[in-house]
Amino acid sequence: MRSGESAPRLYRVLHATIPPVLTALWRPWTEGLEHVPTRGPAILASNHLSFMDSVFLPAMIDRPVYFLGKSDYFTGWQRHVFEGLGVMPVYRQGGDAAEASLRMGEVVLEAGHLLGIYPEGTRSPDGRLYRGRTGLVRLALHTGAPVLPVAMIGTDAVLPTGARVPRMRRVGIRMGAPMDFATRYRGREHDRFAIRSATDELMYELMLLSGQEYVDEYAAKVKAGEVTVDDAELDRLGQIIDAEDGLVSGHRTAS
Repeated sequence: MRSGESAPRLYRVLHATIPPVLTALWRPWTEGLEHVPTRGPAILASNHLSFMDSVFLPAMIDRPVYFLGKSDYFTGWQRHVFEGLGVMPVYRQGGDAAEASLRMGEVVLEAGHLLGIYPEGTRSPDGRLYRGRTGLVRLALHTGAPVLPVAMIGTDAVLPTGARVPRMRRVGIRMGAPMDFATRYRGREHDRFAIRSATDELMYELMLLSGQEYVDEYAAKVKAGEVTVDDAELDRLGQIIDAEDGLVSGHRTAS
C-alpha cells in the first residue's frame, strides 16, 4: 500500500498479509489497474457476484478502498472489525437509507479516498448483471469524483451464495477507463432523465467488461420475487431485436 494515505490500522495489517495469500491460492489476474489514480477521490463501481468481491477488489489495489455498510452491523465487537476494514456505517435517519449513503459517501470522497460501490445494490441472484441504482451517479455529480467501472469475474465460483468454504477457482478483475460524469452532465444534477441515462451507460460498460448477460430489472426485486425473468423471455426479446435489425438491414439494402 502506498504511504501517505491514511487507513485504519487493521486495514493496513490485513492489506500487508492477505494479498500474498490470495495470490498464492487463487492466482487473480488483473487488467486496467493503471486507471486507479495515485491520489485523490474516485468511485470504484463494481458488479456484485459474491461476498468475495469485497475481499479481492481492495486486496489488489494499492490504495485503501472504503465501502459503506448498514449501521445495524456496527454493534459490539463487530463494530471494531468493520471500522478496521474501512467499512463506513450508514445511519438511516428517518428511514432514508439512500440519502444517508450519499452523505457518508461524500465524506469519504471529500477526504480524497477511494469509495467502492455496487450499483446493482445487492448481489446478483443468478450471475447476470442487473439494472443499476442511480445513487452512484448522483454522488459522482455532486462530488466531481471520476467513476471507474470494475468487473469482478469468477468470484461467484469461489464462494457461491450459501457456501461457507471458499473454493479454489481463479478470479479476475478488469477495470475500465474513468468515466467523467461530473463534467459531461454539469448543471444536470437534478435531471432524473440525465442521471438515469448516465447510470445505464455505466451498466453497459460493466456488461462489456464482465461479459455478463444484462437484465433491465432491479436485482432486489428479482430476489424478493416481485419480478421474474426467465430465459424464455430473454430469448423472445432477442428474437424481436434480431427481427427488427433484419428489417432495418433489408430496408437499407433495398434503398
